[in-house]
Amino acid sequence: MTRYADIPNPIRSGIVIVDPERGTPQRIIVLQFNPDTLERSIAPQSAGAGGDGGGGGSGSGDRNEALRLKGPAQETWKFTAEIDATDQFEIPAPDGIHPQLAVLEMLVQPTSAQLREASRLSKKGTIEISPIEMPLTLFTWGSKRVMPVRLTELSINESAFDVNLNPIRASLSIGLKVLTVSDLPLGHRGAELYYAHLAQKERLAGAARAGGLGSLGLNAGDIGTGRG
Repeated sequence: MTRYADIPNPIRSGIVIVDPERGTPQRIIVLQFNPDTLERSIAPQSAGAGGDGGGGGSGSGDRNEALRLKGPAQETWKFTAEIDATDQFEIPAPDGIHPQLAVLEMLVQPTSAQLREASRLSKKGTIEISPIEMPLTLFTWGSKRVMPVRLTELSINESAFDVNLNPIRASLSIGLKVLTVSDLPLGHRGAELYYAHLAQKERLAGAARAGGLGSLGLNAGDIGTGRG
């Protein structure tokens, strides 16, 4: 009989904030529950504009560019995360889930110190103030999916509160954009992590079992000559 102690603990998905200079984790955000579903969108960066250059089509793309890519695909992730303080009664939560929500919100917010410094520079007459750089953010979904991302969407639906109006249950809609070598400067640690993410995809693709032309009702001659 299987004992409860024999059941492995599930791996949690989460977000890791990394120092881009040293590569050391600054903060690890473990999602309380793994999302039930993931919505992923992958859009190729095609070199051509699409369509044909005249032959009955409506497009105006360059025929020579139809099969060319100008960079890595743009990949986005969307999912819903749940936070529930009532599921962790053994852990004191005098502020409800305010801390967990604040950690996620600060992924898209500069700190008060950074804003004060930008304001100070502006008052000194600094002509150009560089945009505030945020820490490198990684999203992890098991060991085979670790990728640099930027948070693009954070929608919070608070659905229960304690007597002090601290939220104790919330549903969060989270959108992420995977950062590629097209988004990051040369030599950036995030770029190297993207290369590792892409190499993992290549290894997994290589492990997929290949099909045969016979399964499609075709033979090599049909492909070579284009006969239908």
